[in-house]
Amino acid sequence: MKKKLTLTVEEDIVKYAKRLARRHGKSVSQMFEETFKEGQTNTIQTESQKAAGELLKKLEVSDSVKTRKDKELIMKHVKRKFT
Repeated sequence: MKKKLTLTVEEDIVKYAKRLARRHGKSVSQMFEETFKEGQTNTIQTESQKAAGELLKKLEVSDSVKTRKDKELIMKHVKRKFT
């Protein structure tokens, strides 16, 4: 059974919630319910958090870069500069 809930929050948060809900094609009520459903792990993420998560996933599957010692890099630079 659904029940009405009244919340008091800052106006800018209301605007943000409505914008976010519109972007996801949902109502603010639907988003609120999904967030707090028992056993649900969905959380609302900012664009920065989403981008960071995607970057971490890419880094996990990417090949590691061969590291070089400072001395080797300096010698290569000097050789290139004076030749």
